[in-house]
Amino acid sequence: MPDPNTPASADQPERHYRICPLCEACCGLEISTRGTQVVQVRGWAGDTLSDGYLCPKGVAIKDLHTDPDRLRQPLIRRGGRSSPLEPASWDEAFALIEQKLPPIVAAHGRDALALVAGNPSAHKMGLLLYFARLGRAAGSKNVYSASTLDQMPRQLASGLMYGHWLSVGLPDIARTELLVVIGANPLASNGSMWTVPDFRGKARDLKARGGRLVVIDPRRTETAAIADQHLAIRPGADAQLLAALVHTLFDEGLVRLGPAEPWLNGVAELRQAVAGFTPEAVAAHCGIDANVIRQLARDLAATPRAVVYSRIGSCTQTFGTLASWLVDVLNALTGHLDVPGGQLWAKAAAFAANTQGTPGRGRGVATGRHHARLSGAPEVFGELPIVQLADEILTPGPGRVRAAIVLGANPVLSAPGGARLAQALDQLDFMVSLDIYCNETASHADVILPGLSPLEEGHYDVPFPQLSWRNTARYNPPVFERPAGQPPEWQNLLRLIAILKGHGAQADVLALDDELLADDLRRSGVADTAAVMAALQPWQGPERLVDLALRSGPYGDGFGRQPGGLTLARVAAQPGGIDLGELQPRLPEVLRTPSGKVELAPPMLLADLPRALAALAEPPAEMVVIGRRDVRSNNSWMHNLPTLAKGPERCTLQLHPADAQRLGLEDGALAAISRDGRRIQAPVEVTDAVPPGVASLPHGWGHDRPGSRLRVAAERPGANLNEVLDARLIDPLSGNAVLSGVAVCIESVA
Repeated sequence: MPDPNTPASADQPERHYRICPLCEACCGLEISTRGTQVVQVRGWAGDTLSDGYLCPKGVAIKDLHTDPDRLRQPLIRRGGRSSPLEPASWDEAFALIEQKLPPIVAAHGRDALALVAGNPSAHKMGLLLYFARLGRAAGSKNVYSASTLDQMPRQLASGLMYGHWLSVGLPDIARTELLVVIGANPLASNGSMWTVPDFRGKARDLKARGGRLVVIDPRRTETAAIADQHLAIRPGADAQLLAALVHTLFDEGLVRLGPAEPWLNGVAELRQAVAGFTPEAVAAHCGIDANVIRQLARDLAATPRAVVYSRIGSCTQTFGTLASWLVDVLNALTGHLDVPGGQLWAKAAAFAANTQGTPGRGRGVATGRHHARLSGAPEVFGELPIVQLADEILTPGPGRVRAAIVLGANPVLSAPGGARLAQALDQLDFMVSLDIYCNETASHADVILPGLSPLEEGHYDVPFPQLSWRNTARYNPPVFERPAGQPPEWQNLLRLIAILKGHGAQADVLALDDELLADDLRRSGVADTAAVMAALQPWQGPERLVDLALRSGPYGDGFGRQPGGLTLARVAAQPGGIDLGELQPRLPEVLRTPSGKVELAPPMLLADLPRALAALAEPPAEMVVIGRRDVRSNNSWMHNLPTLAKGPERCTLQLHPADAQRLGLEDGALAAISRDGRRIQAPVEVTDAVPPGVASLPHGWGHDRPGSRLRVAAERPGANLNEVLDARLIDPLSGNAVLSGVAVCIESVA
């Protein structure tokens, strides 16, 4: 395979290898350029992870790079909060931050500053790696992220069972014979908390070797449409269904623990805990016949290589943590935990805590090290529920949030109660946003610090190799030089750290970076920090941290102790990345629990099961709403890219024909969706892809708020479902917002 990083000739464009940063699939791209222009984007067949696969988002990276709405210089409010955002120099922007932010913290304490991170931060190594350093410098308990709108239940369940938040079990899709997908649509997402590019191709291979795909989802999703079996579950009933499957395994003597048995704790406690969840007891609540539930449990137990996978639909409900936990319990009790074709763990080349320290045992995880000021919600993974941020700003008293630093987040659209949050952001004394757009959230900031185009910075996937279907290590350098005078985002974060530490906006950020790295090395027990730092030359910033992590990781060169091991230079020399092999069994080495065992029955989760059992007696709502995912609409900012925005209207309210007839609605008619006095409108799409009593409206729309500067998105703004959802509804264990199965009223708009 030729090297794509080739220079241009008179008639041939220059080719570059690039990892797509627009979703979790992380596909390899081949980008052809002439000068500073992108000529073509296509899948790179030499990529070790994606093997040439490409979805429309990858092609749209050209639109993102050239988007005239993408910010290229800072914006500030020179006349206070009521003045408009105006272009400014970098020095002027940081001078304003230095003038405004430290006095707020000095007067009201560190918790007066909130930190908020969004999904795009996970795709930029500079933002992700330096956000933790910013958090330490800020010292605030008020840390929020999109995790509590998305995956925190999955991370909490994994932490309690295996000892670390990112020890997330993954389907071994390359070898399984039965894949059960619940609350996920990987045909649209190419995996979520599971990096699996070209899911369609892998599902095709599954069927070709005689395997089966079963999808459990209220809607006949794109994934359900190609499945061998689709079970249309009632929204919000995932935990009860999973508990009934576990009950059946015990009841019918189907429990087979398999090779993982020596490392499993809590089997007897589980049997007792699920005693009330018979298939007959949960059938009506789930909308699935008891005999179908029992047969699925039998199929899982009888299939030598089988695995259950769940995602966002199971997380974004009031029993999200229970559902995430019970998926792994099912895999364990059927003998499919830590075996080929079942549930395995990736072994990432860098940044994976479950490859560091003493293997097989650790401190485990803890929650509730502090609590939200008003609701008392426990901290989980260092974060508080993002849906409660508006209350923390608007409610007077000690500890009130008065300032915020927001990194690549748009919670005004992505979180329930977004309209109230927008009002709250206007009440802040000061707000800084690091974002490439002036979007619905950033438009409330006093200072916006723009990031670079993804093509103007190097890229290493920091979190996603820990969630990947195959072990690889990949890095690519920038495609284009960054614009003169525009600093990389990691240096912007360092300047914010310098301000919070009292060093001032004009501090030497490279010297500060050296100081922080030396501190990190000392904390990790490195004796000769100077020698290690010298060995990491000539890398700077996030690349230096990647080199350190690779060399210290399970495949690394150990700074010379393992000749031929990984370094960033070696990875960078391979345009398509380095293949480190398929997933392998890792018990007990992967564990970081105090017991050194897989904890199948964490007390926190057992204590929440009675709440799920009591829900069986609750009468069903007449109409509930669920979200949905589209391959062209992963994040709200993608709605401003012409390649992804073109085509049919995507923000439609899907209704079953029976519901449409009952409500007097037809295709294209305008429907009102309301709850507790909050109301939005959306065009109707009549389809039997949703069952009666269920409506589906995608999240992330509503681009008609004043102040945002997204011209393409504003042409078809769509309706913001989160405006009617209830910010008070959360999974009490993880703090995750409830976005699925919420009761609403739907009526025709005359």
